[in-house]
Amino acid sequence: MWRYFFRRITLFLATSLVMIAVLFIATGLFPANKAYSLSGIQYPTAEQQRQIVTDYQLNDNQLLQFTAYLRQRLSGNLGISSNSQQAVAGELASVLPASLELSLFSGFIAVVFGVPLGVIAALSRNKALQRSILAFTLTGYSIPVFWLGLTLAMWFGVDLGWLPISGQINLLYEIEPVTGFMLIDTLMSESTYRIPAFHDALLHLILPAVTLAVLPFTLVVRITRQAVINVMNQTYIRAAEARGLHTFKILVRHVMPNALIPVLKSIGLMLGSFASYGIVVEVIFSWPGVGSWLVSGIYQRDYTVIQAGILSVSLLIIFLSILIDLMHTLINPISRKDLYAAH
Repeated sequence: MWRYFFRRITLFLATSLVMIAVLFIATGLFPANKAYSLSGIQYPTAEQQRQIVTDYQLNDNQLLQFTAYLRQRLSGNLGISSNSQQAVAGELASVLPASLELSLFSGFIAVVFGVPLGVIAALSRNKALQRSILAFTLTGYSIPVFWLGLTLAMWFGVDLGWLPISGQINLLYEIEPVTGFMLIDTLMSESTYRIPAFHDALLHLILPAVTLAVLPFTLVVRITRQAVINVMNQTYIRAAEARGLHTFKILVRHVMPNALIPVLKSIGLMLGSFASYGIVVEVIFSWPGVGSWLVSGIYQRDYTVIQAGILSVSLLIIFLSILIDLMHTLINPISRKDLYAAH
């Protein structure tokens, strides 16, 4: 068991090292002075120039430069934004919670609505209902996320006026950031209008969250359906039915714990696509997260912001993928049995 955990940690470190190396190589290809690309300081003084050369060992060979680059990035020094002239690490810390809030809410929508619909599609004897669910999920999977986001914004935001289409909360509400999660911060606020502010923040979250949830929702429905069908055909399920156990009890106690294991694994496989779609959704709805921050940095040729955005998103995807793989191994009885048998 411990060897397995050690291998996964080693995999995370090795993958992260490769990602940082790719960013280091890309930094040298930027159409700008390397010291400027690394630090982001527009007009450095003579002392700042000497400090940059020393910190990143720019007068040494590539290996030593990469070692210095790695040391600076791992220490939390991500440079200065050439646009705002503020520390990139601080800017990243301020926009990351908004992206996490949007992602968690979207994932919640996908799982809460996708799993029951997948179970219905698997257990229903109505062929028309099954085909309708599968056709609906196939349509949702095929729709381009940018078109869906713009269409929902036009329908529910512009035409009907039901939901806001940009931002995280109305600017009239002054909410002091505590956790960075707007829904939590509004409830933690001591202001007299915290409940209306929470309601407004929730309304702002609905359209981008629904748009982002469509892809994982369709996959969760299809994978849950197939997993439930496979489990229902197992011998122990037929034995439970033969003993007269109620279908609901069989579903809750035996089917769902085993059927949700493939769903967990599929979530780990879709993280990359989920992150890329998240960037598009944030831009469409002007959501103040890492995606819109990164795209803004690309437009402004803010190289330190580009590096920090790509690095943070990549490392987060790598970490969550390995974490989900660990959870899948620990939860899945077959994988756990193979794991112990290997040792």
